[in-house]
Amino acid sequence: MPLAQKISPFLWFDSQAEDAAKFYTSTFRNSRIVAVNRYTEAGKEIHGRPPGSVMTVAFELEGQSFTALNGGPVFKFNEAISLVIRCDTQDEIDYYWEKLTAGGDANAQQCGWLKDKFGVSWQVVPSILPDLFKDAASPGAQRAMQAMLQMKKLDVAKLKAAYDGK
Repeated sequence: MPLAQKISPFLWFDSQAEDAAKFYTSTFRNSRIVAVNRYTEAGKEIHGRPPGSVMTVAFELEGQSFTALNGGPVFKFNEAISLVIRCDTQDEIDYYWEKLTAGGDANAQQCGWLKDKFGVSWQVVPSILPDLFKDAASPGAQRAMQAMLQMKKLDVAKLKAAYDGK
């Protein structure tokens, strides 16, 4: 099946690619696992994986294609790359925050960033955020930025109140 997008994220896991894909597709409503490919005997001396074990999992989250690879412990995730979830409501922010921090680390980061149980960094942000900061010199943007810097999980009402000077 050809991919609908030219560029898509490819995530390297030690051996949790299928577990991660199942977790993510259970978290995001419009999601599915597209294909699971397995290692073969060929190349075993290089990849070191048992034939028949999961090599890659193609999956979609909200229409966005991803591939997860069981590539071994050579590389680890870090905050240099994160996945952004733009949320229209506080309920949506709360939902993703709760789901993605389960077994992960919501305390290590701030400003809407979290790290899930697989080590992947996410930003759970309100869709209004660009509007609050579009004029960086405005007093409202300054107040909203100051408020955001004090938060881990973002609070839409508090960000709006800070912007409005309340």
